[in-house]
Amino acid sequence: MAATTQAQQTTTQTTTTSTTTTADTSWKPVRRLWGYTFGDFYYDAHTDAGARGGETNYAGVPTYRNAFQFRRIYLGYDYDITKKFSASLLLASEPSASTSVSGTTSISNGDNLVDNKQAFFIKNAYLRVKDIWTGTDLIIGEQPTIITGIADQIWGYRFVEKTISDVHKLANTYDIGASLQGTFDPATKNFGYGVLFGNGTQAALLSAANANTGFYKQISGDVWAKFLDKKLVFELFSDYLRTAPATATIGGQSHSIWKGIAAYNTPLITVGIEAFTEKINNGVTGTVGTTKTPQDAVAEGISIYAHGSIIKNKLGYFARYDSYNPDNDFNAADVYSVNTNISSYNPYQKERFYTLGLDFTPTANVHFAPNLWLYDFADQRTPGTTGYLANDHTLIYRLTFFFTFGK
Repeated sequence: MAATTQAQQTTTQTTTTSTTTTADTSWKPVRRLWGYTFGDFYYDAHTDAGARGGETNYAGVPTYRNAFQFRRIYLGYDYDITKKFSASLLLASEPSASTSVSGTTSISNGDNLVDNKQAFFIKNAYLRVKDIWTGTDLIIGEQPTIITGIADQIWGYRFVEKTISDVHKLANTYDIGASLQGTFDPATKNFGYGVLFGNGTQAALLSAANANTGFYKQISGDVWAKFLDKKLVFELFSDYLRTAPATATIGGQSHSIWKGIAAYNTPLITVGIEAFTEKINNGVTGTVGTTKTPQDAVAEGISIYAHGSIIKNKLGYFARYDSYNPDNDFNAADVYSVNTNISSYNPYQKERFYTLGLDFTPTANVHFAPNLWLYDFADQRTPGTTGYLANDHTLIYRLTFFFTFGK
């Protein structure tokens, strides 16, 4: 009996030793607090008299105003629940320079409180299920959408300005929903895709009295490819969102987007182009003539940019030009009423955007970027037409700062 017991103990010890030796130690759970911040000291050299560009940071800011300003503050936390499941939470404050006058009863623009103090809101809160099948993750919750992911990576200067599709609010950059994100070739990751099914309301479901709440969903997707050792990048993106009819006369509304990106991307130099077309179903109604029927508006835009290195890891440069036409079938002799619920949409004003600057990086994750920020506005209406605004511009000189931590 004693001999048998000794043999059993030896077997148990051997098994335990073997199990310990072969245990998987390659996985290290992530518990990470991180964040980043960017802002500027800006000087408004000239403001557009018509206060156009409501989608920009400086609409209505008076000429000669100068101030220090945060434009984004992020505080995030990532947590690996298991090898299969992870969770992310992101608090954001994204104030605008064009806030309302302190003391008014209306809520200020740009995530500010009624008293104009900055406030955080929940921008992301999602669960990621890794490798739901090989190379593809499932993301559920409030999350970044697909429209700006690759575009932001290639442009590389979100702290200077949003991409053209983000500026003009083509689609939400974050939303509550479910998405699949993955690659067709997990080993090399040269070809990939994303699909999102969401509310189309960003962080809120909106009031129960809102005609869009819970009845319509935003569907978006992209495919991308990388060639020449991932230096040559292409992306094709599409998005569709139906919304409630503005009135019984106008009928159902929707907007749909096709967007493409092509870029040559290296540490030394990056050159890229982003172009889109957006169809806004029943977006406007002409008010001159006898028909006065709702009609589609097709907005178009193109962005061309370059950035690169002057002194490796210390000094870089960037430059960008955007052109935006809100309606490629605009009748200059007509006056339009806007039906779409895209808040920043204006069918009258063509826009051109310019920025250029330097990027000084004294240490990793810290940037100082003196830059010029310029928007030109050109009214498509015939001079003398009701509401016509003369061509004008907004010109801002900025010293932008950007730093990250925990990444």
